[in-house]
Amino acid sequence: MRPIRLPEPPIGRRSATEVFEAGIYGIIKRVVVIGNGFSGAENQCIGLVRALGLSGCLTLYRVTRPRGGINKWLHWLPVSLHKKLDYVIRQICIYSGVQVEARWSKVVPFAVEKTGLSSVIEADAKQIAMMARDTFEKEGPLLVIASGRDTISVASSIKRLATENVFLVQIQHPRSRLNRFDLVITPQHDYYPLTPHGQRQIPWFLRRWITPRRPPARHVVLTVGALHPADSAALRSAASVWHDELAPLARPLLVVNIGGPTSSCQYGADLAKQLIAMLQNVLWSCGSVRISFSRRTPEKVSKILLKEFSSNPKVYIWDGEGPNPHMGHLAWADAFVITADSVSMLSEACTTGKPVYVIGAERCTWKFADFQKSLRERGAVCPFTGKEDISESWSYTPLNDTAEAASQVMKALAAQGWTIDA
Repeated sequence: MRPIRLPEPPIGRRSATEVFEAGIYGIIKRVVVIGNGFSGAENQCIGLVRALGLSGCLTLYRVTRPRGGINKWLHWLPVSLHKKLDYVIRQICIYSGVQVEARWSKVVPFAVEKTGLSSVIEADAKQIAMMARDTFEKEGPLLVIASGRDTISVASSIKRLATENVFLVQIQHPRSRLNRFDLVITPQHDYYPLTPHGQRQIPWFLRRWITPRRPPARHVVLTVGALHPADSAALRSAASVWHDELAPLARPLLVVNIGGPTSSCQYGADLAKQLIAMLQNVLWSCGSVRISFSRRTPEKVSKILLKEFSSNPKVYIWDGEGPNPHMGHLAWADAFVITADSVSMLSEACTTGKPVYVIGAERCTWKFADFQKSLRERGAVCPFTGKEDISESWSYTPLNDTAEAASQVMKALAAQGWTIDA
């Protein structure tokens, strides 16, 4: 097994002097995460909570949207208005005698299992703010961490209703009115629209509506990629859990992670066929290959790869049954091939310090092309061409976004006279 080159988070237990100086009402011992039901957003919150040493003090709430039927066309609406409109439509259907299947977004157990929580509560800003105020003297300040567009209104309302009792961190760019948040953590490519190249891609009459519209403020923390929970402790644990299955595999082990097309990184069966040809060309240099699909992977893409490699003894394809091997793959892989659409998967892989090959980067546009460029400039990734020798390696400074963001949270809390009981 190759060593996992992951820096330890710089967050440790506070000394007695530091705790005393913070005051009995200035110690944060609890955190509320506002999620949206999507692991890509919620994992960023979970990762930051882990880096702050507060995993055992976490309560997870979710903001959920109606699903099914006409609702898939209404995601551009604010979530509160979307829910009201969905309610009206259902009432009209019931009154008209039309049977409607209630298909609200399911609560995914993924993040719940990671945090040891038994249930997830629908986020209610008034109730959370009231809890923060009523328990402040006994429990101290409340740290609120939210991620995703649908969580912005709830999280900012909590801060407005309990200003003196809450410290609010919003992950991913809120687009406007950043003064609603104590700290904003967002990738630097979110500011791509401000660059000369980005400006040339926006029609002049739309520029004032494209956010962000100004350089980052002092309370905005810029990262290279996405935050995530794949820190050194998590990967050491995963290495142990997956030892019996992954340790005996022939080396080098190449892990292939396939996401799904997005509006800014479009592809389909054509990319799957391209990937097959490239993998066939590098199989000679691989001891073994493990392929995983995400929830966003189109069925036509997965079927093409399954048909090609299902009978190859060197290749194993995870079919979605049983435990997800993703963390085990991060711990045990010698190299990765990852589709360019997934900022999260690339961020996690580039944290390990192992070689990361990207396929499909030339299909990315807008700020996602800028993200790919930043990784290449750091030497963290190379384009996958099918001419590689997977046994060869290279070195780069691993991404450390989550730990660095946690350090910035600690500094911002200290400026307010608060500290974390970690």
